[in-house]
Amino acid sequence: MRKIISYNVNGIRAALKKGFAEWLTDENPDIVCIQETKAQPEQIDSELFKSSGYESYWFSAQKKGYSGVGILTKIKPDHIEYGMGIEKYDNEGRFIRADYGDVSVISVYHPSGSSGDLRQAFKIQWLSDFQNYIKELRKTRPNLIISGDYNICRLWIDIHNPEKQQKTSGFLPEEREWFQSFIDNGFIDSFRKFNEEPHNYSWWSYRANARNNNKGWRIDYHMVSKEFELKIKGASILPDVKHSDHCPVVLEADF
Repeated sequence: MRKIISYNVNGIRAALKKGFAEWLTDENPDIVCIQETKAQPEQIDSELFKSSGYESYWFSAQKKGYSGVGILTKIKPDHIEYGMGIEKYDNEGRFIRADYGDVSVISVYHPSGSSGDLRQAFKIQWLSDFQNYIKELRKTRPNLIISGDYNICRLWIDIHNPEKQQKTSGFLPEEREWFQSFIDNGFIDSFRKFNEEPHNYSWWSYRANARNNNKGWRIDYHMVSKEFELKIKGASILPDVKHSDHCPVVLEADF
């Protein structure tokens, strides 16, 4: 059994100062998909992770202190793919893939549209291009685990106060429609396969004591291709882990 964690750390260096490395040793996942590293590879202490048994692979944004994804892994991958080969997205460091035999694990950081219309348009274009990219990838790599911060709440139970949030980026009707189409094309929201309860969130605003009041959003996912469905054994969220405004989300899979 493999334990895979996805975690938007909101700055890897900041998370390390809050005990991320010690937590990682205790939690002992096999693979960690990290988003929002906010660092260049040379700014990350990979030796620290190596001492806990992890090889680390990073794909950073050109802009310093922005975006960036990574994979920490105890299992040696056969291949690492950096980026999607689409320049405007790869410049922002949003995609890295590790292949293990016939299984691929992806760490992805979907854009946020919350800063305004230009970025929302960029996000909508990304969603379309990302789906097309995955559709092509699946022809040669059908067993996909796509882990990361999707910046979208999929269902009404995935956000506090859904009635008031429908004009908010991350819960717009067109974003949720995209998510449904992604699922209709053969992907499984692994957490919802095992848990249908409301009030399960993975991100909380720093404002208004939102986390203590559990007024959050579920925007971090392990999406699994249908071909791999029988191999997934469990999924959970770790809301008490606090190195970031997000928390880790867990997938257990047999491969």
